Amino acid sequence: MLKVLQDTGAVICAAGAGLAPADKKLYALRDVTATVEAIPLIASSIMSKKIAEGTSALVLDVKTGSGAFMSDPKKAAELARTMVQLGIDAGVKTRALVTAMDVPLGLTAGNALEVRESIEVLAGGGPADVVELTILLAREMIDAAGIVGKDPAVALQDGSAMDHWRRMISAQGGDPDAKLPVAREQHVITAKNSGTMTTMDAMKVGVSAWRLGAGRSKQGEKVQAGAGIEMHAKPGDYVQAGAPLLTLHTDEPARFERALEILEGAIAIEEGGTVNRLPLVVERIEG
Repeated sequence: MLKVLQDTGAVICAAGAGLAPADKKLYALRDVTATVEAIPLIASSIMSKKIAEGTSALVLDVKTGSGAFMSDPKKAAELARTMVQLGIDAGVKTRALVTAMDVPLGLTAGNALEVRESIEVLAGGGPADVVELTILLAREMIDAAGIVGKDPAVALQDGSAMDHWRRMISAQGGDPDAKLPVAREQHVITAKNSGTMTTMDAMKVGVSAWRLGAGRSKQGEKVQAGAGIEMHAKPGDYVQAGAPLLTLHTDEPARFERALEILEGAIAIEEGGTVNRLPLVVERIEG
């Protein structure tokens, strides 16, 4: 892992069981004592692993809104402040952005679909909100690491970000040219009326993607890599009646019915309607 990091400047890895072995036992205790949502315990669970990594600087992206665990922005900010203070107390330069998840970020929800979208961003394209948040977080990380004269926006545009991505995949034994899985079946949802899209409930979209096979309903269940949802419009966009709003992807057409059920009421389209949503960055917190 360290060699890949040194050679390519980036690495993707998962935490091993030995990183913070007490955390699993403490989580089990939280589960049986109805304290899963206790902010001090959430913060200590997250930060114990981050601090155990031995990092010197840390940037946290704390989500809020209907699609987030901490749907209340005030509670999300409290969690962010608690984690930032824990990091500082442990000698780690820590900062956090509380960012919106009341509306899905980007135009996709699902494994391969989101990877494809991320590659578009690395290639200098992609949805504007994903690009904006990517650059904001990258700038925070660069600043926290004490690096000067580097702008991630330039790296996205000149191709160097993509070059590093490809080198990292190769160094970790992957194929940067491998084709991403595509689901066998699609179902398109169209607009029933014309108007401005005022709402798209991130939680309902996420649950629908899960029901299509993008997530597990029980331990050991196989995830469909190509399953998920593609969005053709977002809140603030004007749509015509009959225009596509969402494309649902799955390998098993029997999953469409339950995925469609949860999407009832997830999208609102009104003639002359106004959009009421959170700003992309709700709050920035630094110790």
